[in-house]
Amino acid sequence: MQKQAKKVIILTIGVIFIIFGLIGLVLPFLQGIIFLIIGFLLISLYFPKVRAHIRRHAQKSASVLSFFDKTERWLAKFIGEV
Repeated sequence: MQKQAKKVIILTIGVIFIIFGLIGLVLPFLQGIIFLIIGFLLISLYFPKVRAHIRRHAQKSASVLSFFDKTERWLAKFIGEV
């Protein structure tokens, strides 16, 4: 039960970040790209298709792929088992 609640909370936070990101693309005082990146990283923990899509686009740059891998490991360690 606790694992299911953690999943729902993280997915909800991810969706909220994506919504803020979309709003931030229109509003000049809100950094939309940052919110979108955080939201998609959180959602990619539970959806392998999203993770594969991010990884496929991150492979274009070695530094972006390295950042994605480090962030993914940090999130897994911070959040715990997903």
